[in-house]
Amino acid sequence: MPSRTLLSCVALFALVPVAHADDHWAFAPVKRPPVPVAAGRTAIDRFVVAKLADKGLSLSPAADRRTLFRRLSFDLIGLPPTPDDVDAFVRDPDPAAYEKLVEKLLASPHYGERWARHWLDVVRYADSHGFEMNNPRPTAYHYRDYVIRALNADVPFDRFVREQLAGDALGADAATGFLVAGPWDQVKSPDPVLTANQRADELHDLIGTAGSAFLGLTVACARCHDHKFDPIPAEDYYRVKAVFAGVQHGERAVKLPGAADPKADTDRLTAQVAELDAKLAALEPLADPAAVKPRRMPVSPLLNTERFAPVAARYVRFVAFETNQGEPCLDELEAFTAGPTPVNVARGGKLRSSGDYPGGTLHKLEHLTDGRYGNGRSWISSTPRGWVEVEFADVAKIDRVVWARDREGKFADRLPTRYRIDVSADRAAWVVVASSDDRLPVGDKSTAPPALAAAQLLEWANLSRQRDDVRKRLADAARGMVAYAGRFTTPEAVHLLGRGDVTQKRDAVGPGALTEIGAPLDIPDAATDVERRKAFAAWVTDPKHPLTARVVVNRLWHWHFGTGLVDTPSDFGKNGGRPSHPELLDWLAAELVEHGWSLKHVHRLIVTSDTYRQASANRPDAAAKDAQSRLLWRYPPRRLEAEVLRDAVLAVSGKLDRTMYGPGFDLFEPNTNYVRVYTPKTTFGPAEFRRMVYQHRPRMQPDDTFGAFDCPDGGQVAPRRNVSITPLQALNLLNSPFVVQQAGFFAARVEKDADPVASAFRLAFQRAPRADELAAARELVAKHGLPALCRALLNANEFVFVD
Repeated sequence: MPSRTLLSCVALFALVPVAHADDHWAFAPVKRPPVPVAAGRTAIDRFVVAKLADKGLSLSPAADRRTLFRRLSFDLIGLPPTPDDVDAFVRDPDPAAYEKLVEKLLASPHYGERWARHWLDVVRYADSHGFEMNNPRPTAYHYRDYVIRALNADVPFDRFVREQLAGDALGADAATGFLVAGPWDQVKSPDPVLTANQRADELHDLIGTAGSAFLGLTVACARCHDHKFDPIPAEDYYRVKAVFAGVQHGERAVKLPGAADPKADTDRLTAQVAELDAKLAALEPLADPAAVKPRRMPVSPLLNTERFAPVAARYVRFVAFETNQGEPCLDELEAFTAGPTPVNVARGGKLRSSGDYPGGTLHKLEHLTDGRYGNGRSWISSTPRGWVEVEFADVAKIDRVVWARDREGKFADRLPTRYRIDVSADRAAWVVVASSDDRLPVGDKSTAPPALAAAQLLEWANLSRQRDDVRKRLADAARGMVAYAGRFTTPEAVHLLGRGDVTQKRDAVGPGALTEIGAPLDIPDAATDVERRKAFAAWVTDPKHPLTARVVVNRLWHWHFGTGLVDTPSDFGKNGGRPSHPELLDWLAAELVEHGWSLKHVHRLIVTSDTYRQASANRPDAAAKDAQSRLLWRYPPRRLEAEVLRDAVLAVSGKLDRTMYGPGFDLFEPNTNYVRVYTPKTTFGPAEFRRMVYQHRPRMQPDDTFGAFDCPDGGQVAPRRNVSITPLQALNLLNSPFVVQQAGFFAARVEKDADPVASAFRLAFQRAPRADELAAARELVAKHGLPALCRALLNANEFVFVD
């Protein structure tokens, strides 16, 4: 039974009248205010200078050109400039050099990558479902790619919003990934009440995110009762719920930008498969089954193919009795279906073994079916005699098993020389399909067919990988490209719920929007799912809506200066902050709408202002009056965000892979556990050297190194990031395997230069070292080596902070 105190609070809240829209600044129509008559080069400057003058303050002097280039580069594209580009900019006598630099950076494809990360924070994007299973969403990345492309193309913001709400009807299929970007509970229950609560929570997440991302309102607070601060009755919450009542989590076939005609694509890929099949047939290292010679060639560490009559199987077991040296090792165990388009059904299968080699990260059981070859992704038995077993997702008719010790050709020890391969459909009755009994001993080629050279075997392995890749793309083309962008069904009935309880249904509620904010919206109850979402999207992006333009220009200001004109970027309601410069906020909102909702137009206005270009040095007299610099008497210096910091490390070390779009890279070891386990990687290679926006980001599991730098975990929206300074950050940046590795690459990049120390400073800080820095750095290198200096530079405040 609830306590008397709780009941009293509920009764008290019930008596509070619903707020009205006419008594709060954010709900009033946007009106373009006159620009103040004040000293200032741009309209933004005159608004800021007028406010500073009220406090007896003024703008700081302009920053030097090197500082401006570094600031602008990190701000607009999230990467450090090159020393040569900085030098050229500093020497450029053109009075319009800065404006030209702004245009160059806004036109860079890296602009979309930088600013997409900001938007993905706002919409709680991640690449896994969350909750206790937290399984991956392999095709969620299409939404991330959509955001990058849309920002690069400067898609008008009103269009950008409409596509995310109803892109399936607007030619932007992947954009609706916004609707299902949040957590999703995969574990369902036969209990109808629990199931109803799960569904209510799914829609609650969507309502809350749509309200905060586009409108800057805490609409979700009206789930259980009328909003206690803003004019949002509980019935409005359920109207919005009815708009999204047809949205379900899941994948669907989508048309993606640049995708070829499906028929032409299928024909082209089919021809590629046939061509690769012919090449492989000519190279396949097997004896001719019709040949008189009764025995096959000896086993090879590079590749072994076991062919047999088609057999129904769900389990394949490889048993190793002897090796040429040490415990048996396999880099991949593959089983292919019979027929014209074979499929490796062992890929990603469930694995068992007699025992696994202890320790290390190179030799793990899960490597056997991960599709990656070589000793670095292999399995080793814990004993000289052992077995490994793979379970397919379902029974399949197979006619070929392929295995090897090391397809990269680097190692030949631990090769199974006496073995047996068994298959089973039920794990009860086993059948032997292949063994070493019909092979010649290793080294004996007297009666075997001519052995293929190592180079030919490697070519066979490469062609086989190509064919598997083409077959996968062929399967994708045949069923249409798939993205985690939501499935759309007939909208379910929506009822007002007493206290948000699914067991307390009240009156039915039809689709609609907020009744006291923005223009009235009437959506027929019989409207289809897409009709509801399109109507709601049009309501949100109405040029006369008081919130949409204000909210997004405030977000841009926030991401440029670290704090928005309203310091609660997703709450413009009565419980949120008041604008520091209300007239400037409305002027920017009006500019956005009048210039076709172009975000790049607002960027230009901001970064070309003297307010943005001023120095960041502290002024005690100004700090005494405005300690947080909310009035912008200086540019607020800021620490790089986690992603930008990692990207900068890679850029300086020379290892940054700038490949755009597509599936992300993983910073966690692969596994197929029912409840996914995210174990951080401790070794990194080129596959992990892309920009961090392309990381496959699991929910609730930040990266082991850079997660400490206040990286959101995707569990909820993050309209602004915390900025903390902790010992763990310092330890990670100094001692993590990634940074130590990159410091080594950094040193290797500069060690052949005429003055490696000076080159290192220029790459890290875009400037030459001072005399005292040069002397100290050379002393450090003499005692501890060049990598130690490079590691120190990556840990310097000048590298981690932008002023």
